[in-house]
Amino acid sequence: MASAEPRTPDPVIEVEGLTKSFGSKVVVRNLTMRVDRGQIYGFLGPNGSGKTTTIRMLCGLLTPDAGRGTCLGYDILTQAHLIKQHVGYMTQRFSLYQDLSIRENLEFVARVFGLPDPPASARAAIERLGLGGREAQLAGELSGGWKQRLALGACILPQPDLLLLDEPTAGVDPKARREFWNEIHSLAAEGLTVLVSTHYMDEAERCHEIAYIAYGELLTHGTVDEVIRQSNLTTWTVSGPDLHDVGEKLTQLSGVDMVAPFGASLHVSGRDREKMEGSLKPFMADASLKWEPSEPSLEDVFIDLMSRSKDNFP
Repeated sequence: MASAEPRTPDPVIEVEGLTKSFGSKVVVRNLTMRVDRGQIYGFLGPNGSGKTTTIRMLCGLLTPDAGRGTCLGYDILTQAHLIKQHVGYMTQRFSLYQDLSIRENLEFVARVFGLPDPPASARAAIERLGLGGREAQLAGELSGGWKQRLALGACILPQPDLLLLDEPTAGVDPKARREFWNEIHSLAAEGLTVLVSTHYMDEAERCHEIAYIAYGELLTHGTVDEVIRQSNLTTWTVSGPDLHDVGEKLTQLSGVDMVAPFGASLHVSGRDREKMEGSLKPFMADASLKWEPSEPSLEDVFIDLMSRSKDNFP
C-alpha cells in the first residue's frame, strides 16, 4: 500500500507587513506571521508591546494602517465582518454579566449567536468545562479560575474556527492554569486553532510555536527549541557565596549580555562565547564559586531580547 502523502500545512492566519499607529506612536511595526490550522500559537512580549493590538487586527476589530493578509481565508482589510463570525475572542477582562448565573450567561451568549437550542448548548459547555454543580452560581461570586472557565465556555459556544485568548490566565492559580491548558490542547486536537498571548514561560512551552514581540516589532518566532537555538546564547550557571556582589561584577564584563538570579544561583549568558568565557576566566578560577555549563532557558532568551529592545514610548 502506498504511503500517505504528507499533510500540507493549512494557514489560518497569514499576514505580512502589518503596521498600526495611534497618534505618533507606532504600536505594531511591519509584523509578518503565519499560524497553521490546529496550532496553539503563543504570542509573548512585555506590557505595551503590541500583542493586544495585533490580536484585534487579526480578528477584524482594528484596521491596520499598512500591510495585508488573511484570517480564516478572509481578507483582514475588506472582510473583517466575516472574520468576526468565526472567531472566539477571550479578552483580558472578564466580560460576562456578574449578576447572572453560569447557566444564564451561557444561554444568553447562545441566544446572541442565534444557536438553535440555547439551553442544550449551555448544558454542553457546562459539562465540557467541569462547571457542573455550579450552574446556578452567580458569575460575580466565582473565583478567577472558575470565571476563566466560564469565559472560555462562552467563547467556544458558537463553535469558532479560531480562538484568540488575550492573557487568559493572568491572576489565576497554577492548578487552574494547568486545567485550562489541558482544555486548550483538547480543543486544538479537535482542529481548533488557538492564538494565545501570555507572560508565563511554562505556558509558552506548551505552545506548538511561539512569537516574541517587543514594542511593536517581532523579534523571533518558531518552536521553543528553534527560538532557543536562534538566540545563539551560551549560558553558565554559577553558585556560591555573595552572589549578589558577584552578579554586579559580572554584568560589567565584556561579552556578558545577561546575568539573572535563578533561585540560589545565577544564569550568566552571552552571544559571543569566546569573548564571554575569556572575561569569565578570573571568576572561574575562584574556588568558592561553582560554574556549570547549561542550556539557555526560554526565560534566558526573553530576558536577553528585552535587554536589547528599545521602548517605543514617544
